[in-house]
Amino acid sequence: MSGAYYFFSDVHLGLESAEKEKLKERKLVEFLHTAAGDAEEIFIVGDLFDCWIEYKQVVPRGYYRLFNAISGITGRGIKINYIAGNHDFWKGNFFKEEFGIEICHTHIEREIEGKKFFIHHGDGFAYNDFGYRILKKILRSSISQKLYSFIHPDLGIYLAKGTSATSRHHTKEKDYSEQDGMKDRAFEKIMEGFDYVIMGHRHKPQITSYENGYYINLGDWIDYFTYGVFREGRFELKTYYDLKSETTENKVQI
Repeated sequence: MSGAYYFFSDVHLGLESAEKEKLKERKLVEFLHTAAGDAEEIFIVGDLFDCWIEYKQVVPRGYYRLFNAISGITGRGIKINYIAGNHDFWKGNFFKEEFGIEICHTHIEREIEGKKFFIHHGDGFAYNDFGYRILKKILRSSISQKLYSFIHPDLGIYLAKGTSATSRHHTKEKDYSEQDGMKDRAFEKIMEGFDYVIMGHRHKPQITSYENGYYINLGDWIDYFTYGVFREGRFELKTYYDLKSETTENKVQI
């Protein structure tokens, strides 16, 4: 049997109460250990953290169990791909130096088992979001990040968390109607020849068929605990943990 390819997004570690965050991290670590059993590659499709600001000598505290799990996975030769989202895009060299993970700031195009994949966090695709696209360029510029690095880490991370909360509220309140820019962009990519277009950002798990391809939104690990797996030519969107019943189910979502 060939190996599997795993996809998840929008964990937003650090978002809620300490109790909820410990649960999320514990379940994520469990999932990663399970996935490592047959994984060829793992794709983190953005917003692993609710706020990540990385200084030259300082990174946000915590996440020891997660980092230990990631180190174990990459140490076994399993590749982890990380696409930066709109909450954790400020990455320095920490992930590369500690785990050998290159951070992708755009998108990934990959052929897997003869199928073409287009993988993007999804931010910036919504209609009427020109302001965010401009802000994204500013915040990701080397000049902006260099200037921000002069702020003390305690203050810098505090300010960034406030910005993160504003961004999250903006995403939550956006009208994702039938004129959904993310979905329309996905359909464009399918017409270009991609078989699977995978995104996060919207926080609503779904698989939508279109022509000869599929648009998949991975959901999140705040309410849904969903992930995608592609194995032997079949893509499934699964629920790892049911928050309401407090049971680990690992069942097919859609």
